[in-house]
Amino acid sequence: MMVELRSGARLAAAACIALSGAMACRGEKRPAYSGPYGKQVAETVPRIEAAVGLKFKTPPRVEARSKDQVREFITRQFRDPQSLREFTGIESAYKRLGMIPDSLNLKKFLVDLLAEQIVGYYDPKTKVLYVVSGSPPEAASITITHELVHALQDQYISLDSTQKIEGQNDRTSAAQAVFEGQAVYEQIAAMLGSNNVAVNLPGGWDRVREMIRENQSSMPVFAAAPLVIQETLIFPYLSGAEFVRNFKERNPGKAIYEDMPLSTEQILHPSAYFGKRDNPTSITLPPLKSGTATYQNSLGEFETRLFLFQHLKDQNEAVRGATGWDGDRYELFNTTGGEGIVWLTVWDSALDASEFFDMLGQAVERRYGVKSSGPPGAVSRTYSGAGRSVQMTTAEISGRPVVVYADVPEGASGDVLDLSKVKLQE
Repeated sequence: MMVELRSGARLAAAACIALSGAMACRGEKRPAYSGPYGKQVAETVPRIEAAVGLKFKTPPRVEARSKDQVREFITRQFRDPQSLREFTGIESAYKRLGMIPDSLNLKKFLVDLLAEQIVGYYDPKTKVLYVVSGSPPEAASITITHELVHALQDQYISLDSTQKIEGQNDRTSAAQAVFEGQAVYEQIAAMLGSNNVAVNLPGGWDRVREMIRENQSSMPVFAAAPLVIQETLIFPYLSGAEFVRNFKERNPGKAIYEDMPLSTEQILHPSAYFGKRDNPTSITLPPLKSGTATYQNSLGEFETRLFLFQHLKDQNEAVRGATGWDGDRYELFNTTGGEGIVWLTVWDSALDASEFFDMLGQAVERRYGVKSSGPPGAVSRTYSGAGRSVQMTTAEISGRPVVVYADVPEGASGDVLDLSKVKLQE
């Protein structure tokens, strides 16, 4: 689902554009578009095509929707069986990892948050761009420009199928960053009439980043959101637009969809994508030794960073601890005493794994208020307290350094993964 943030990247960019005095193109013959905002669509389409370097295969459609219809649309997304499985699993994982409160009704919260944010959205299923009736003209105008990029994207790569890859959270987050990042970047370029966005925007790209955060935090539901929700909503716009800027500078004239990034690591670190390509390690977990498995997915480097920051409250340490990530896979499972999680991460080097292992231990100590029962420097540590038991291990699989984290109800076994049967594929 492509949802748009009302006071996010689009409005921040608009404020900068207004300062620059950018004017719409005039004097061109344009096709007539029926329906609401037809005149604006006719004016914007050629600028979007010029900025992206692709032509619309079919004319874009725009329709109006009431706020109640938008809220119903958001609610309906959670009823789709696959989306519901993914949402329920990710919510449980976030709670098990201490990234959102156990008491939070995440579905209701997200419906409220998105209803607060959305001015418009492009729906890949209907191929229609919807704008909320009664939206401020400036917000509607910016939304249409942004959403037209999504409509154009969908004619060259299926947005719906790309976003529906099950159990691959990190990969879909990277794809979302490309789609939203390109929409932000090309929207600005189209409105400025230039591809050199960083140069032409007053204050440059850093000012856009500041304004996105300032505008988002001024919204009450968003401001109350847990860190992981705030940051994963903002990430595609900020980091995605920077990735797109890098791509255009290094690959002029090349379509970005021909070689999509496969991980948030490649979005965050230009060298992992544009240098010697560092694709993530694929992990296949074997059947658990005990417990009933319920759900599998990945966090990726970006959400691993968020996990560390959530518990350590130190941005520099969180970035350092997640750097060197090369793949991860977690599995939720039920025991007789309640739910558990096992999380295996693969690292570029033994030093990266060791740093993460140490920070992971600090995160457990701060979260549960416990100390490790193992001696300093041990390759395995166990923590017990607050009704939970955590077991952490460093090891090698096929010569690759890994860290295994298992959090189970007190009294249950944390030794749930047979490392000799884990399969890694680069």
